[in-house]
Amino acid sequence: MRLDKYLKVTRLIKRRTVANEACDAGKITVNDKVARASYDVKTGDIIQINMGQKPLKVKVLSVSEHATKETASENYTVIE
Repeated sequence: MRLDKYLKVTRLIKRRTVANEACDAGKITVNDKVARASYDVKTGDIIQINMGQKPLKVKVLSVSEHATKETASENYTVIE
């Protein structure tokens, strides 16, 4: 699944266009490398979001095409 879509499905970022713009601006890193929106997210990836005051670092536990509000947080775990 594309990185921008994963961020939207898991509700880490509210809108896919915002996720796409954050990737283009270099604010999203995967495994300590700046990632493009088209990056293919895999289980075990470490995603860091550098937006706002405090950076958010999460580890991908699973990749699913659809997630409800209740199950969205089961796809990742917060590291920092």
